[in-house]
Amino acid sequence: MKTVNKHKILALANEHFSNEQYAQALRNYALVLKDFPETKAAYNGAILSEMAMSGESGAEALFDYYDVLREDNVDQADTIIAEILETMNGTLDQLGELFNEPIKSRIVYEDGILYSEFKELVEDNGDFKRIFENIMFSTRVIITEKEDFVDFLENLIEYNYREMALSYLESALAVYVNDTQLRKLLRSLAKKAG
Repeated sequence: MKTVNKHKILALANEHFSNEQYAQALRNYALVLKDFPETKAAYNGAILSEMAMSGESGAEALFDYYDVLREDNVDQADTIIAEILETMNGTLDQLGELFNEPIKSRIVYEDGILYSEFKELVEDNGDFKRIFENIMFSTRVIITEKEDFVDFLENLIEYNYREMALSYLESALAVYVNDTQLRKLLRSLAKKAG
């Protein structure tokens, strides 16, 4: 027998999260999961609460993004956030371990390398295209700063990875509609294509 009102408790959990009361939000998400274990919103909320409690700065932004997505399509939002969280699962611990390894061995690490490390490799070898082609099918480049993202896009455009750059730009502009740097890159891409 179900003992909690799922929608009421979820709304309360979301309110606690928005008010930065992460422990209480986590307890409420857990209550929902106890009686409704397949509830994606509670599962995602619990993970975001744990991230926020552990000091992960991106948790709040991800929660806000989740909120915006849910306004358009609840099921799609649950799926998108679940995929993002699944991709992130354990990444912080793994990245912490990576800092003790030499940079060359990080390239083969299955979860990817930070963009700053990728740039170091490019600087050491002087060839963005060759380094990028060597890693693009075997690992991911993890970009955490906007400046790095813009730099990455500029390199993609310069080295004729236009379709890939366009894909990244379209995704970014869907979230940051009025970003002048991204719009400038889109115009630059259009000029090179024309």
